[in-house]
Amino acid sequence: MPAVSKLDTAGSFETADFPVPNGREEEWRFTPLRRLRGLHTGPDGTEGGEGAVSVAVEAEPAVRVETVGLDDERVGASFTPLERVSALAYRHAAGATLVTVPKETQVERPVVVAVRGERPGQAFGHTVVRLEPFATATVVLDHAGSATYADNVEFVVGDGAALTVVSVHDWGRDAVHVAYHHVSLGRDARFRGHAVTLGGDLVRVSATVRYTAPGGDAELNGVYFTDAGQHHEHRLLVDHSQSHCRSRVEYKGALQGDDAHAVWIGDVIIGVGTEGTDTYEYNRNLVLTDNTRVDSVPNLEIFTGEVLGAGHASASGRLDDLHLFYLQARGIEAEEARRLVVRGFFAEMIARLGVPEVEERLTAAIERELERSA
Repeated sequence: MPAVSKLDTAGSFETADFPVPNGREEEWRFTPLRRLRGLHTGPDGTEGGEGAVSVAVEAEPAVRVETVGLDDERVGASFTPLERVSALAYRHAAGATLVTVPKETQVERPVVVAVRGERPGQAFGHTVVRLEPFATATVVLDHAGSATYADNVEFVVGDGAALTVVSVHDWGRDAVHVAYHHVSLGRDARFRGHAVTLGGDLVRVSATVRYTAPGGDAELNGVYFTDAGQHHEHRLLVDHSQSHCRSRVEYKGALQGDDAHAVWIGDVIIGVGTEGTDTYEYNRNLVLTDNTRVDSVPNLEIFTGEVLGAGHASASGRLDDLHLFYLQARGIEAEEARRLVVRGFFAEMIARLGVPEVEERLTAAIERELERSA
């Protein structure tokens, strides 16, 4: 019998506890399984494995960077896989990259974790980012190159700590990436996550936020530009199992070209017995050409009446003719008017990133996309 609630989904580190998806499951019905290159079935023996994807970390001296085995007690401590690919990635990763920001440390420059696809074949990875109590840091996950890759990333934010994460998915056009981001927030901890998805043939990012104590505050933002033939899928789950916690989710995307497909699934759970939850999730999609597809599904499960605020919204549509007319009536050419509207659509989200290098990179990428569509 299928799960009625997300809370009914059983997690496990054992791959055998998850049947191979067939595409009829709720969590896989939007994903073209044939394009996963076997990541949902398991290692296929193709040339790949260790070395197919490299991970390098650039950080200030105060930040501890280690490469550890999967038997390290700090690996896998903050989550349990909810899908088969997550369990496969945990079982078959060669090791884990562990980044630790010590207690009360304020890291000035972003910690950059560069993930590079080096050669074809399946690869699996694991990264753990740990902020000890009252630490503050910004982490950039920068993905590029060609790969068939699945990984788990744990973000463990201690009491009173604040972590900002910018995850850039700028893969080569032939790459496949299935990622799982697991966020664990301590008392009064703060997390700001920004997903930027531009490249790849298929990119599927699932982010989960869990509160371990009251007072946690999470914001999940995303920007994606999906071109012809690309599949970009973002799935969010925020589990408000603790009282007096806040969450905000906002994703914006643009699509152009034949068979461009964007998927956004937003799940928020407000648990039994909790009080003072404040949550809102929102997805907007700008459709620039014909023959694209958008699937946008916000879900809200509430198991208590003691809620401060809860809501969700989704909107997908073409450029507003009124906006274009307003600009053209003031002497702006049609194509430039179109560019201005698209820039304005993304401007606020780009400004939130807080990392100038990434902001400039994303702005330039959007300009290239607009030139291509022109």
